[in-house]
Amino acid sequence: MGYVDVSEMTQRVPDAPEEHLSREDKQNLEYGPLTSEKWLYVSKHNPNEPLPKPIVDDPPYFIVIFTYLNYLILIIIGHIKDFFGMKFFPQHFDAMLPKNGYPPWYSAFESFYPRRLKKRLDDCFANPIHGVPGRYIRCFNRYSNDYNDTMYYDGTSKPCLNLSSYNYLGFAQSVGLCADDSIAAVKKYGTSSCGPVNTIAHNDLTRSTEKVLADFIGKEDALVFSMGYGTNANLFTSLVNSKCLVISDSLNHGSIRFGIRLSNAAVKVFPHNDMDKLEKIVRDAISQGQAKTHRPWQKIMVCVEGLYSMEGDLCNLPKLVELREKYKFYLFVDEAHSIGALGETGRGVCDYFGVPPSKVDILMD
Repeated sequence: MGYVDVSEMTQRVPDAPEEHLSREDKQNLEYGPLTSEKWLYVSKHNPNEPLPKPIVDDPPYFIVIFTYLNYLILIIIGHIKDFFGMKFFPQHFDAMLPKNGYPPWYSAFESFYPRRLKKRLDDCFANPIHGVPGRYIRCFNRYSNDYNDTMYYDGTSKPCLNLSSYNYLGFAQSVGLCADDSIAAVKKYGTSSCGPVNTIAHNDLTRSTEKVLADFIGKEDALVFSMGYGTNANLFTSLVNSKCLVISDSLNHGSIRFGIRLSNAAVKVFPHNDMDKLEKIVRDAISQGQAKTHRPWQKIMVCVEGLYSMEGDLCNLPKLVELREKYKFYLFVDEAHSIGALGETGRGVCDYFGVPPSKVDILMD
C-alpha cells in the first residue's frame, strides 16, 4: 500500500452523502482537488536541449548494507525468541510443536518470516482502508502494544493520497461525472447488447467515442478496446506474421512482449533507448533479410513505450521518427501511461516532443 497523509490539506475530501455533494465536490472526488496554483505544470520538451539520460534508480551502497544489516538483526532476535519461547512458553508455540503424537502444523522455519518479520512491517504495508480506492482513500487509525500481534482500532480514519492504484483518473469513484454519465447511459440504452436497438446504440456510442479519441490524438481513426493489456496482447497478431520482424525495446511492458510472441513474428531486442544499437539492428535486418531465405522482410516494426511504466523515463521519439523516415519501418508507440499526463494539452509523448502524430504509425493509448 502506498499512501500519503493529506489530513492537513486546506481543502478536505468531502464526507457528505452522495446526494448532497455539489458538482465541484464530485469533481474533487474524481480527479483530486488542486489546493494551490503553484503546482500547475506544463510538460514540454525544449528541442534545443538534449533528451535527459535515464536516471539509474539504484540505492547507495550504505542504504543497501544497512537495510540487510537491519534484516540480519531482526532475524537473529527472532531466532533467539523462538529458541527460548519454545522451551519456556510452549503454550504460545502450539502450531510449531508436536502434540498428541502428531507432527506440528508447520515448522518454525516455514513460519519465521510472517511471525518475526512481516508483522513488524505491517505498519507500512498492510494498513487497511475503506471506501473506493480513488485519488483519495481513508486509512484506519490503529495501534499495537505487542509488535503488531494484536491491532487496536479506535474507529477513526484519515484521508490519504492514494499512490498504489490503477485508478489513475478516478474513474472507479462511486460518485462523480463519470459515474453520473455511466448511470445515464445505462438508463437510456440498457445493459444488454442482444437486441437490435441496443446493438445499434452500442455501435453508435463506440464509433462516437472512437471519433472523439481520434480527433483528440490527431489521427485519422481509432479503435476502442476494453483493456490495455488485452489490446497489446491481441493487436500484433493482426499486424505481423512469421515473415515480419519486430524490434522491441528491452524494457517494453509484458503485454507487448506477450503479443509479439503470439504473432509468431521474428523478434530482435535492442538495449533500452539505445538509438545507435537500434539503427544497427535495422540496417542489418534490411541488408540481411529473413534468417533462412534472406528474402526481404514483409514488414519491419519498431515497438517502444512513450512513457515506460516501470522506469518512468521517456522514449527518444524525435530520434525514432528520424530513423523511421530514413529506413521506412513501421513505428508502434504505447502511450498508455503518457496520454493525459504529458504535453501542453495532455496529448501524450507526441505533444510533449512536438512531433506530429502522423509520424507515428500506431499509437496505443
